[in-house]
Amino acid sequence: MAFSRIALFLAISMVLFSSVAMATDYVVGDQSGWTLDFNYIQWAQDKVFHVGDNLVFNYNNSRHNVFKLNATQFQNCSFPPSNSNNSLSTGNDVIQLKLEGKKWYACGVANHCSDHQMKLVINVVSEGPAPAPSSAVVSSLSGVLMAAIIAISAIFA
Repeated sequence: MAFSRIALFLAISMVLFSSVAMATDYVVGDQSGWTLDFNYIQWAQDKVFHVGDNLVFNYNNSRHNVFKLNATQFQNCSFPPSNSNNSLSTGNDVIQLKLEGKKWYACGVANHCSDHQMKLVINVVSEGPAPAPSSAVVSSLSGVLMAAIIAISAIFA
């Protein structure tokens, strides 16, 4: 009986840990952040964005913002009103990628989009296999799992 409870606990833990490991946070522009004259097309070209991943836009919110656009708006660097749901301006905006397909983002301040290439287009694919966790994550998760096994064993011993 105790073994079946431990097995159930382990199965549930594996499902929970795997769902957490599947999402990836992409800091747009890496250390440069969301800024002028950065090549965001090149930055995105070697990345695979999956449903469930997050885009993190870090920037000075007195100088920039982020708009979610459609293809035509992106191409023309045209923007909806800044009070629309498509405007983000906290300086640390996190966008969860919820649906597959192309996504377009640009800065709506002055000529940042048209003259300074402050725009990003990505393609989001369906949920894929989780990336291999780092050794630090594996180490901490295995420690938690071992502690849980010991605790359950002590309860049912």
